[in-house]
Amino acid sequence: MTSGKSTSARGALDRYFKISERGSSIGTEIRAGVVTFFAMAYIIILNPLILGTTPDVEGNTLGIAQVAAATALAAGVMTIAFGLIARYPFGIAAGLGINTMVAVTLVSGEGLTWPEAMGLVVLDGVVIVILAVSGFRVAVFRAIPASMKAAISVGIGLFIAMIGLVDAGFVRRIPDAAGTTVPVTLGIDGSIASWPTFVFVVGVLLCGILVVRRVRGGLFIGILGTTILAIIAEAIFDSGASFENGEANAEGWSLAVPGLPDSFGGIPDLSIVGAVDLIGAFSRIGVVAATLLIFTLVLANFFDAMGTMTALGKQGNLVDDEGNLPDIKKALVVEGAGAIVGGAFSASSNTVFADSSAGVADGARTGLANVVTGSLFLAAMFLTPLYEIVPIEAAAPVLVVVGAMMMGQVTEIDFSKFYIAFPAFLTIVIMPFTYSIANGIGVGFIMYAIMAAAAGKAKQVHWLMWLVAGLFVVFFAIDPIMEAVG
Repeated sequence: MTSGKSTSARGALDRYFKISERGSSIGTEIRAGVVTFFAMAYIIILNPLILGTTPDVEGNTLGIAQVAAATALAAGVMTIAFGLIARYPFGIAAGLGINTMVAVTLVSGEGLTWPEAMGLVVLDGVVIVILAVSGFRVAVFRAIPASMKAAISVGIGLFIAMIGLVDAGFVRRIPDAAGTTVPVTLGIDGSIASWPTFVFVVGVLLCGILVVRRVRGGLFIGILGTTILAIIAEAIFDSGASFENGEANAEGWSLAVPGLPDSFGGIPDLSIVGAVDLIGAFSRIGVVAATLLIFTLVLANFFDAMGTMTALGKQGNLVDDEGNLPDIKKALVVEGAGAIVGGAFSASSNTVFADSSAGVADGARTGLANVVTGSLFLAAMFLTPLYEIVPIEAAAPVLVVVGAMMMGQVTEIDFSKFYIAFPAFLTIVIMPFTYSIANGIGVGFIMYAIMAAAAGKAKQVHWLMWLVAGLFVVFFAIDPIMEAVG
């Protein structure tokens, strides 16, 4: 009897998530969901560093511990919701570009309080949900030419590879004050002779070899093996953190120092959840200025998510012949709700995470993987020291390997026609160089419309592409526009 119930439950699970239909298995989805979590877990550490320490106009900060708990809660809730409703394996968490915009532009630049800034994020989400429900987001999604969809996927591949290289310290920014002729360098002054970077290099080799050998769960094994190596290396050589006690340590670990935690549990501080002011920004800086800020947030959120879902869908062979995700409307509505939830929780806008590509590469094809990933985010609220066991240097190799795998879609771009090749090229290179998916899409769309017109093919460009290109012109000129309106 028990066996029959178990079989029936597994069958229901399979049918609901379309596991067999998409060529996956429950075991694969669970394993890949864990891989996605470890590839994304750094956001629980990084988001608090961006949001938690910045004082607002009244001198208040959100707090590191509070933002960490809110970040994990929002990511857990939205990732599970996306998995259950949209049924795709795309993790959702605080978007890195948006959180920086909130801290630097809205709070520090415009002088808003944190509740007022998060109120604008919530309104941004409301607008995106309305656009998704109305079908506008789907229409834009389908108006994008196949060459640009391929370029977006390749660009995101390079972007996540760049994130991996930079987060691991393999590629480092050279401060402008140095007066150098190059903006970045390899490791420390051209050397990778530090233990964290060595661990990263071993991780890249291990993950690459496992992928070449087609080892099932190779990326998960790579993260696990590299983490063990990191713990051993830190125990022996004591590299320490890259920044502690007010001093920089170039040879230290980027975010979390690997090691077994002193405790495995704690009660999360959720005091900032719900601390939102929906109308305060309009009275503080004016209706026009606040509306322009919402427009900026909407455009960045709108295309970050669209581009990421396009790339992940193509990577997992989840798209149709035209490169579109089936039932995309549900996915776009839920993703838009991520901004509402993220803002309401004071964790900044939550969006589809490009790092989900790690789980997709490991076999994730359904929303069941998301349920696993989201559950681990919720658990991380109570196991805060535990998630710090895995340093970014152990997860970053997966991003580099997956980025390389996503490059294969470049063959779908017709480089023999320059009006197609040039916009695609700019889309691809600007994403990693500016650390922004939206920037790459924006420049690519603008250039595609211009180049097509120059080639005498303006009528072949969908009117929505022209509209979006015009909106991106406003997006890139938002600072002088803000100054003009006071």
